[in-house]
Amino acid sequence: MAIEVGAPAPDFSLQTADNETVTLSGLRGKIVVLYFYPKDDTPGCTAQACSFRDNIASLLDHGVTVLGVSPDNESSHKKFAEKFRLPFPLLADIDHALADEYGVWAEKSMYGKKYWGNERTTFIIDKNGIVKKIFNKVKVEGHTAEVLNALEELPA
Repeated sequence: MAIEVGAPAPDFSLQTADNETVTLSGLRGKIVVLYFYPKDDTPGCTAQACSFRDNIASLLDHGVTVLGVSPDNESSHKKFAEKFRLPFPLLADIDHALADEYGVWAEKSMYGKKYWGNERTTFIIDKNGIVKKIFNKVKVEGHTAEVLNALEELPA
């Protein structure tokens, strides 16, 4: 099932690296940048996370809560977040139920081998829980700037 711009974002309840529960409904009143990535501590995923980290002040200026989601467990997220000093929660979607619900769990191919995983995708969800922007098949280079530009277009 694909999520569309203008639709309510599906609610969720997932654990962080610190074993705290995060729900989308609990973030009402805040803009959420929800980004799905394939795997902790891999080159592209690290570059993406570090780009969000390096631009966190600008994101916070827009009143944004950044949440990263992958199928890795809480322990993996904790190591990844500590290693790169990530100032935002990483959510453990171990059974990929959230990725399925958001339509980002996809068959992929690397070196001729097929496997399933998160397709790199970012959702901007407004203060009322409505999807305002979707970035599909994200290219890491320049992505945070794209997100910041999209945030400029949202009503205050």
